[in-house]
Amino acid sequence: MPFALPGTLAAPGKGQGQSRLYVLDGLRLVAALMVLAYHYITLRDGWGNDPHAISPTIYHLSQFGWLGVEVFFLISGFVICMSAWGRSLGDFVKSRVSRLYPAYWVGVLLTAAVLMIWPRVRSADNLETVLTNLTMLQQGVGVSDLDDVYWSLFVELKFYLLFALVVYRGVTYRRCVLFCGLWTVAGVVALKANSNFLSVWAIAPYSPYFIAGIAFYLMYRFKPTLLLWAIVAVEFLLAQHYVRGRLVMNVGAKADMAHGWPARVGVILAFAVMAAIALGVFNKVQWRWLSTAGSLTYPLYLLHMYIGFTLIDLLRNKMPAPVLLLSIVAFMLLVSYVVHRLVEKPLSKWLRNGIQKGLQEMRRNSKSQVASESDTGGTTPGAPQNSAAENCRVGTQRPSS
Repeated sequence: MPFALPGTLAAPGKGQGQSRLYVLDGLRLVAALMVLAYHYITLRDGWGNDPHAISPTIYHLSQFGWLGVEVFFLISGFVICMSAWGRSLGDFVKSRVSRLYPAYWVGVLLTAAVLMIWPRVRSADNLETVLTNLTMLQQGVGVSDLDDVYWSLFVELKFYLLFALVVYRGVTYRRCVLFCGLWTVAGVVALKANSNFLSVWAIAPYSPYFIAGIAFYLMYRFKPTLLLWAIVAVEFLLAQHYVRGRLVMNVGAKADMAHGWPARVGVILAFAVMAAIALGVFNKVQWRWLSTAGSLTYPLYLLHMYIGFTLIDLLRNKMPAPVLLLSIVAFMLLVSYVVHRLVEKPLSKWLRNGIQKGLQEMRRNSKSQVASESDTGGTTPGAPQNSAAENCRVGTQRPSS
C-alpha cells in the first residue's frame, strides 16, 4: 500500500557498494501504524457511539492517520525506481508479482474467513467477490474490494504498469526525469481533457507522491540538482492542492472541525523526511531490527482492518478500550510475522522460480521461432520474404535510446 508498499531496500551507497536503507523500513512501519490508528480509532467500528473511547487527544490525532498511505506512495516511488535499476522488464515483473501476491492471497482468504464466521462488522459478500479479489484486479472489473484497504493496491499496480514503460527501455536518469515530467503533465490536464482513460491512468491525487519519490531516489543515487529539486517542489505543491479533497474523503463532515492544517503539516514532514533520506542524512542508521519491522508492514496493512474491527466488536465490553487497542495491534503484528515467515517468504520464492522458468521458456520458444523462420525464409503467408540475416537482425534488435 498498498500500498508502498513492498520493495527491496538495498541501494547503492555513494562509493561504498551496496548498503541497506534501514530508515525506509522504519518509515514504512510508522506509515502502517498511522493507518491502523486511523482505522481503529477514528473509524471506531466496534467501539460503540463514543468517539473518545481511547482518549480525546489520540482520537483527534488519529484522524490524520490516512496520510500513512501517502507516505507509502512516496516510499514506493523511491523504492521501485531503486529496485528496477539495471533490471530487465522480465525481472521487474517477477519481482513485483512475487512480492505483492503471496501475502495478499493470505490476506484475502483470512479476511474472508473471519467475515464469514463472524459477520458482525460486514459480510464477505459472496464467493465471486472473494475469488475476483484474489486477482487484485477487482476494481478494474467493477467488483467491490473485500477489504477497504485494497484500493491502494490498485493504485500501486497502475504505477507499476506505467513505470514498466521505463523499465522496458532501460532505467536511466534521463528516462526517469522524462517519465516524471510526462506523468505530471498528464495529471494536470486529466480533468480538463474530459478523458476517462487519462484520468484513470494519471491518478492525479496520488501521482505527486510517486513522482517525488522517484526524484528523491535520483538525488540519492546521483546528486541533488536544481532540476530534481524543481520536480520535488512541483509535486509538493500539487500534493498540498489535493490534501483538502483527501481530508474530506477520509474525515467527511469533520473536515471543517479539523481545519486541515495538521494534514498539510503531515505532508510537509513526509517530504522533509524523504529529502533527508535522499541527502544521506540517515545512511548511518544501521539498526537491523528495522528490517524485520519493515517486513511486517505489508501483511499488517493487508490483514488489520476488518479482522481488527471484528475483534474490537467481539471484545470491546470485556476490557478497557486502551488495553484492547494495544492488544489487537500486538496480535496483528504477531499474525503478520507468522504470515511473513511461514507463507510469504516460501511462496514468494516459489513464485519467483516459477516465473523465471516461464520467462526462460518464452525466450527459448522465441529464439526457436526466429531460427525456424530464418531457415524457411519466413512462414507468414503474404509477408515480405527477408533474408535469414535480416530475420535474425529484426528478431534481436533492441530499441534505440
